[in-house]
Amino acid sequence: MSQIHELDFLKKKVDQLKADGVFRVLPILESANEALVIVNGHEVINLTSNNYLGFANHPRLKKAAIQAVEQYGIGAGAVKTILGNMSLHEELEKALAIFKKEEAVLVFQSGFNCNAGVIQAITDAGDLIISDELNHASIIDGVKLSKADRAVFKHSDMEDLKRILVEKRSHYQNVLIITDGVFSMDGDLAKLPEIVDLAEAYQCLTYVDDAHGSGVLGENGRGTVDHFHLHGRIDFTIGTLSKAFGAMGGYVAGKKVMKEWLSLRARPLLFSTNLPPAVIGALIEGVKMMSESDEYTKTLWANSAFFKAHMTQAGFDIGHSESPITPVMLFDEALTVKTSKRLYELGVYVSPIVFPTVPKGKARLRVMVSAAHTQDQLLKAVEAFKQVRKEFLEG
Repeated sequence: MSQIHELDFLKKKVDQLKADGVFRVLPILESANEALVIVNGHEVINLTSNNYLGFANHPRLKKAAIQAVEQYGIGAGAVKTILGNMSLHEELEKALAIFKKEEAVLVFQSGFNCNAGVIQAITDAGDLIISDELNHASIIDGVKLSKADRAVFKHSDMEDLKRILVEKRSHYQNVLIITDGVFSMDGDLAKLPEIVDLAEAYQCLTYVDDAHGSGVLGENGRGTVDHFHLHGRIDFTIGTLSKAFGAMGGYVAGKKVMKEWLSLRARPLLFSTNLPPAVIGALIEGVKMMSESDEYTKTLWANSAFFKAHMTQAGFDIGHSESPITPVMLFDEALTVKTSKRLYELGVYVSPIVFPTVPKGKARLRVMVSAAHTQDQLLKAVEAFKQVRKEFLEG
């Protein structure tokens, strides 16, 4: 009995992670999430955050959050469908709809919740979901919650997608094609125009998870759909409010009838308390700032290009990213974890990405440059990378 309660079966799994050299203790952030942070008592250049535009500690967003707390309190107090739908939530959804150039937006507690809630609510038995093989884990889990059948096409392979459509389309009522807008591990973009063309040719619905495109791509950060000029041709656009927007939450943008249905059938909204006023107040201000100016997205892309150029010049393999996400490919998992630890000692914090997040043999350090970084900070980071390579690979 004692062995059962000691959870020995989990201890064996953890011990195996340690033996493989991929066990990590969770870092503790002891400052605001900015370009320069304090992690476990050590000041480091932050190259691992999703805080693309530097909004997570921006004075305007903090002021708006405080004002929202003073007027509305600290909690929504209920789920959205009971009495947790405040006027602030309505204001944010209207502002996001205008920003995204869509009829309506529905806000969720997180991007993960959004995928978990939307996919199961818009598909049913007799439908088919076709998903890119590298789609985010939240999409994979959302698909599992659906009663629809499922198929997977090879990453960004339009011939494979077409093959599935030719073979299966006629057997189903509705077919939903799902893709990330920006793929989070490699930074490449979905072939969205080609996907939409195929979807329209075969009478399919389209669903884009734009977590890493929201606030990054398109006019003033309006996203991947805007980047490819596909307004009106994508049925469901998902985004997060926890990355470029600086706070937390997720949203789905589309038709008014979509919002009406999901408001009554998306389970995360029905069974979990709505986002707190402070978060909503900050997000409203963030949407205003993006609408007012493109300076944040321009600075983000300039910093990204600067870092990539110097890393390429230094001889690092940074993959084929088409976004600010920059994978530094090391391939070996133990080496990747070891390199991350050494970079931390040299004043640079960057997360190791290893199996099962990516396939074995594809380990990398995923660098996330933001608009808040200075070029001096980025140059120091490049020098640290060069120093570690000298120690581990050339020594």
